[in-house]
Amino acid sequence: MFPAAAATLAARRSSRFAAWVRAWRAGLVPYDEVAEEIAGDEEHLVADAPGTWTDVPLGDALPALSKLSPDDIRLALPAPGDPRGLPARASGANASQPSPFTGAALVAGEAVVARGLGFIPEVRTHTSGSGVTFETVLWRVYPLPDAPLPLGDLTAAEAEADLSAALAEATAALTRLDVAQWRPELAGALAALRRPDAGIDLPPGFDPRARRLFARASVLDRVLALAEHAAPGGAVNGYEAQQRDAALRPLTTACRRALVAACNSPLRPE
Repeated sequence: MFPAAAATLAARRSSRFAAWVRAWRAGLVPYDEVAEEIAGDEEHLVADAPGTWTDVPLGDALPALSKLSPDDIRLALPAPGDPRGLPARASGANASQPSPFTGAALVAGEAVVARGLGFIPEVRTHTSGSGVTFETVLWRVYPLPDAPLPLGDLTAAEAEADLSAALAEATAALTRLDVAQWRPELAGALAALRRPDAGIDLPPGFDPRARRLFARASVLDRVLALAEHAAPGGAVNGYEAQQRDAALRPLTTACRRALVAACNSPLRPE
Protein backbone atom coordinates (compact mmCIF):
# COMPACT_ATOMS: atom_id res chain seq x y z
CA MET A 1 0.00 0.00 0.00
CA PHE A 2 1.03 3.59 -0.49
CA PRO A 3 1.93 5.58 2.61
CA ALA A 4 -0.93 7.74 3.81
CA ALA A 5 1.17 10.88 3.57
CA ALA A 6 1.95 10.24 -0.09
CA ALA A 7 -1.71 9.69 -0.91
CA THR A 8 -2.67 13.06 0.53
CA LEU A 9 -0.11 15.04 -1.45
CA ALA A 10 -1.91 16.88 -4.25
CA ALA A 11 -1.20 15.87 -7.82
CA ARG A 12 0.22 18.59 -10.04
CA ARG A 13 -2.60 21.08 -10.46
CA SER A 14 -1.17 22.30 -13.76
CA SER A 15 -1.46 18.81 -15.22
CA ARG A 16 -5.22 18.75 -14.65
CA PHE A 17 -5.56 22.33 -15.87
CA ALA A 18 -3.73 21.62 -19.14
CA ALA A 19 -5.44 18.28 -19.80
CA TRP A 20 -9.00 19.45 -19.18
CA VAL A 21 -8.63 22.77 -21.00
CA ARG A 22 -7.10 20.98 -23.99
CA ALA A 23 -10.00 18.50 -24.05
CA TRP A 24 -12.49 21.40 -23.87
CA ARG A 25 -10.81 23.20 -26.76
CA ALA A 26 -10.92 19.97 -28.77
CA GLY A 27 -14.69 19.86 -28.26
CA LEU A 28 -14.52 16.69 -26.18
CA VAL A 29 -15.83 18.05 -22.87
CA PRO A 30 -18.32 20.90 -22.25
CA TYR A 31 -17.14 24.23 -20.90
CA ASP A 32 -19.44 23.92 -17.89
CA GLU A 33 -17.47 20.93 -16.56
CA VAL A 34 -13.91 22.19 -16.99
CA ALA A 35 -13.45 24.43 -13.93
CA GLU A 36 -15.06 21.87 -11.61
CA GLU A 37 -12.90 19.04 -12.92
CA ILE A 38 -9.72 21.10 -12.50
CA ALA A 39 -10.56 22.30 -8.99
CA GLY A 40 -12.03 19.11 -7.52
CA ASP A 41 -12.85 19.87 -3.89
CA GLU A 42 -10.58 22.93 -3.75
CA GLU A 43 -11.41 26.59 -4.30
CA HIS A 44 -9.61 27.93 -7.38
CA LEU A 45 -9.33 31.63 -8.18
CA VAL A 46 -7.50 33.48 -10.96
CA ALA A 47 -5.52 36.71 -10.62
CA ASP A 48 -4.71 39.10 -13.49
CA ALA A 49 -6.92 37.34 -16.02
CA PRO A 50 -7.50 39.42 -19.18
CA GLY A 51 -10.46 41.77 -18.81
CA THR A 52 -10.68 41.43 -15.01
CA TRP A 53 -9.83 43.84 -12.21
CA THR A 54 -9.83 41.50 -9.26
CA ASP A 55 -9.47 37.81 -8.47
CA VAL A 56 -12.22 35.81 -10.17
CA PRO A 57 -13.42 32.19 -9.98
CA LEU A 58 -11.58 29.85 -12.33
CA GLY A 59 -14.64 29.41 -14.56
CA ASP A 60 -14.81 33.16 -15.18
CA ALA A 61 -11.23 33.24 -16.47
CA LEU A 62 -11.42 30.29 -18.88
CA PRO A 63 -13.10 32.28 -21.71
CA ALA A 64 -9.71 33.96 -22.23
CA LEU A 65 -8.65 30.61 -23.74
CA SER A 66 -11.78 30.08 -25.84
CA LYS A 67 -10.11 30.88 -29.18
CA LEU A 68 -7.12 28.58 -28.72
CA SER A 69 -6.64 25.13 -30.20
CA PRO A 70 -5.55 22.16 -28.06
CA ASP A 71 -1.98 22.47 -29.35
CA ASP A 72 -1.90 26.10 -28.16
CA ILE A 73 -2.12 24.86 -24.55
CA ARG A 74 0.75 22.90 -23.03
CA LEU A 75 1.83 21.61 -19.64
CA ALA A 76 5.33 22.60 -18.47
CA LEU A 77 7.08 21.09 -15.45
CA PRO A 78 10.42 22.95 -15.36
CA ALA A 79 13.23 22.47 -12.90
CA PRO A 80 16.49 24.35 -12.30
CA GLY A 81 18.73 23.59 -15.25
CA ASP A 82 15.82 22.11 -17.22
CA PRO A 83 13.41 24.89 -18.28
CA ARG A 84 12.01 22.95 -21.23
CA GLY A 85 8.46 23.85 -22.15
CA LEU A 86 8.81 27.48 -21.09
CA PRO A 87 8.93 30.30 -23.65
CA ALA A 88 12.28 32.01 -24.01
CA ARG A 89 10.93 35.20 -22.45
CA ALA A 90 7.68 36.99 -21.78
CA SER A 91 6.64 39.90 -23.98
CA GLY A 92 8.62 43.02 -23.16
CA ALA A 93 11.20 41.17 -21.06
CA ASN A 94 14.91 41.78 -21.43
CA ALA A 95 16.40 38.91 -23.43
CA SER A 96 19.32 38.64 -21.02
CA GLN A 97 17.08 38.30 -17.96
CA PRO A 98 14.70 35.48 -16.98
CA SER A 99 11.13 36.64 -17.49
CA PRO A 100 8.82 36.98 -14.48
CA PHE A 101 6.87 34.00 -15.80
CA THR A 102 9.97 31.83 -16.17
CA GLY A 103 11.17 32.71 -12.69
CA ALA A 104 7.79 31.99 -11.11
CA ALA A 105 7.41 28.74 -13.05
CA LEU A 106 10.80 27.49 -11.89
CA VAL A 107 9.93 28.29 -8.28
CA ALA A 108 6.54 26.56 -8.54
CA GLY A 109 7.91 23.67 -10.62
CA GLU A 110 4.84 23.75 -12.84
CA ALA A 111 2.94 25.97 -15.25
CA VAL A 112 0.44 25.97 -18.08
CA VAL A 113 1.67 27.70 -21.21
CA ALA A 114 -1.07 28.96 -23.48
CA ARG A 115 -0.54 31.00 -26.62
CA GLY A 116 -0.21 34.53 -25.25
CA LEU A 117 -0.81 33.62 -21.61
CA GLY A 118 0.86 31.64 -18.83
CA PHE A 119 -0.82 30.26 -15.71
CA ILE A 120 0.99 29.34 -12.49
CA PRO A 121 -0.77 28.03 -9.35
CA GLU A 122 -0.05 29.45 -5.91
CA VAL A 123 -1.38 27.51 -2.92
CA ARG A 124 -2.49 29.72 -0.06
CA THR A 125 -3.12 28.38 3.43
CA HIS A 126 -5.79 29.98 5.63
CA THR A 127 -6.93 29.41 9.19
CA SER A 128 -10.55 30.02 10.14
CA GLY A 129 -11.65 31.66 13.37
CA SER A 130 -12.32 28.19 14.81
CA GLY A 131 -8.75 27.08 14.03
CA VAL A 132 -9.55 24.96 10.94
CA THR A 133 -6.81 25.17 8.31
CA PHE A 134 -7.76 25.12 4.63
CA GLU A 135 -6.20 25.97 1.28
CA THR A 136 -7.16 27.95 -1.78
CA VAL A 137 -5.42 27.87 -5.14
CA LEU A 138 -4.72 31.15 -6.93
CA TRP A 139 -3.78 30.89 -10.61
CA ARG A 140 -1.66 33.92 -11.51
CA VAL A 141 -1.76 34.90 -15.19
CA TYR A 142 1.30 36.24 -17.02
CA PRO A 143 1.45 37.75 -20.53
CA LEU A 144 3.47 35.67 -22.99
CA PRO A 145 4.46 36.12 -26.63
CA ASP A 146 1.58 35.39 -29.00
CA ALA A 147 3.50 32.81 -30.97
CA PRO A 148 3.11 29.09 -31.72
CA LEU A 149 4.42 26.89 -28.93
CA PRO A 150 7.37 24.56 -29.60
CA LEU A 151 6.30 20.92 -29.78
CA GLY A 152 9.46 19.26 -28.51
CA ASP A 153 7.93 16.86 -25.99
CA LEU A 154 8.67 13.16 -25.85
CA THR A 155 5.94 10.94 -27.21
CA ALA A 156 3.94 8.98 -24.66
CA ALA A 157 5.64 5.78 -25.83
CA GLU A 158 9.13 7.27 -25.42
CA ALA A 159 8.29 8.73 -22.01
CA GLU A 160 6.77 5.44 -20.83
CA ALA A 161 9.93 3.54 -21.78
CA ASP A 162 12.15 6.13 -20.08
CA LEU A 163 10.02 6.06 -16.92
CA SER A 164 10.10 2.27 -16.68
CA ALA A 165 13.87 2.21 -17.12
CA ALA A 166 14.40 4.98 -14.55
CA LEU A 167 12.11 3.26 -12.05
CA ALA A 168 13.98 -0.04 -12.40
CA GLU A 169 17.35 1.69 -11.96
CA ALA A 170 16.17 3.70 -8.94
CA THR A 171 14.65 0.64 -7.28
CA ALA A 172 17.89 -1.31 -7.74
CA ALA A 173 19.94 1.59 -6.38
CA LEU A 174 17.69 2.04 -3.34
CA THR A 175 17.86 -1.70 -2.66
CA ARG A 176 21.68 -1.51 -2.67
CA LEU A 177 21.46 1.43 -0.25
CA ASP A 178 19.18 -0.65 1.98
CA VAL A 179 16.65 2.18 1.95
CA ALA A 180 13.96 -0.12 3.35
CA GLN A 181 15.58 -0.01 6.79
CA TRP A 182 15.22 3.76 7.15
CA ARG A 183 12.44 4.61 4.69
CA PRO A 184 10.24 1.49 4.40
CA GLU A 185 7.29 3.53 3.17
CA LEU A 186 9.32 4.85 0.22
CA ALA A 187 10.59 1.41 -0.76
CA GLY A 188 7.10 -0.02 -0.52
CA ALA A 189 5.58 2.80 -2.53
CA LEU A 190 8.08 2.36 -5.35
CA ALA A 191 7.27 -1.34 -5.56
CA ALA A 192 3.52 -0.67 -5.56
CA LEU A 193 3.83 1.67 -8.55
CA ARG A 194 3.50 -1.32 -10.83
CA ARG A 195 -0.23 -1.02 -10.07
CA PRO A 196 -1.33 2.42 -11.36
CA ASP A 197 -4.01 4.29 -9.43
CA ALA A 198 -7.22 3.91 -11.46
CA GLY A 199 -8.66 6.96 -9.73
CA ILE A 200 -6.18 9.28 -11.46
CA ASP A 201 -7.29 9.82 -15.00
CA LEU A 202 -7.27 12.16 -17.97
CA PRO A 203 -10.40 13.60 -19.60
CA PRO A 204 -11.92 12.17 -22.79
CA GLY A 205 -9.78 12.30 -25.90
CA PHE A 206 -6.54 10.81 -24.54
CA ASP A 207 -5.53 7.35 -25.74
CA PRO A 208 -5.00 4.38 -23.39
CA ARG A 209 -1.21 4.73 -23.37
CA ALA A 210 -1.41 8.38 -22.28
CA ARG A 211 -3.93 7.46 -19.58
CA ARG A 212 -1.75 4.66 -18.25
CA LEU A 213 1.33 6.87 -18.29
CA PHE A 214 -0.46 9.74 -16.54
CA ALA A 215 -1.84 7.48 -13.80
CA ARG A 216 1.53 5.90 -13.07
CA ALA A 217 3.53 9.13 -13.23
CA SER A 218 1.02 11.02 -11.06
CA VAL A 219 1.32 8.52 -8.22
CA LEU A 220 5.09 8.39 -8.59
CA ASP A 221 5.26 12.18 -8.54
CA ARG A 222 3.59 12.25 -5.13
CA VAL A 223 5.86 9.52 -3.78
CA LEU A 224 8.90 11.51 -4.88
CA ALA A 225 7.46 14.62 -3.25
CA LEU A 226 7.26 12.64 -0.01
CA ALA A 227 10.89 11.54 -0.40
CA GLU A 228 11.98 15.13 -1.01
CA HIS A 229 10.11 16.77 1.85
CA ALA A 230 10.45 14.13 4.58
CA ALA A 231 13.79 14.06 6.37
CA PRO A 232 15.58 10.68 6.44
CA GLY A 233 15.84 8.75 9.66
CA GLY A 234 18.53 9.41 12.21
CA ALA A 235 20.53 6.34 11.14
CA VAL A 236 21.22 7.97 7.77
CA ASN A 237 24.34 10.09 7.46
CA GLY A 238 24.95 12.89 4.99
CA TYR A 239 26.70 10.64 2.48
CA GLU A 240 23.83 8.14 2.50
CA ALA A 241 21.32 10.94 2.00
CA GLN A 242 23.32 12.19 -0.99
CA GLN A 243 23.37 8.67 -2.42
CA ARG A 244 19.61 8.44 -2.03
CA ASP A 245 19.10 11.79 -3.74
CA ALA A 246 21.40 10.77 -6.59
CA ALA A 247 19.41 7.55 -7.06
CA LEU A 248 16.12 9.42 -7.22
CA ARG A 249 17.20 12.34 -9.41
CA PRO A 250 16.95 10.55 -12.81
CA LEU A 251 13.60 9.10 -11.74
CA THR A 252 12.30 12.55 -10.83
CA THR A 253 13.28 13.87 -14.26
CA ALA A 254 11.69 10.91 -16.05
CA CYS A 255 8.53 11.37 -14.02
CA ARG A 256 8.21 15.05 -14.93
CA ARG A 257 8.73 14.30 -18.60
CA ALA A 258 6.17 11.49 -18.46
CA LEU A 259 3.51 13.78 -17.04
CA VAL A 260 4.24 16.37 -19.72
CA ALA A 261 4.15 13.77 -22.50
CA ALA A 262 0.83 12.36 -21.28
CA CYS A 263 -0.93 15.71 -20.85
CA ASN A 264 0.40 17.16 -24.11
CA SER A 265 -0.24 14.06 -26.23
CA PRO A 266 -2.50 14.29 -29.29
CA LEU A 267 -6.25 14.18 -28.67
CA ARG A 268 -8.75 12.15 -30.64
CA PRO A 269 -12.54 11.74 -30.53
CA GLU A 270 -13.74 8.80 -28.44
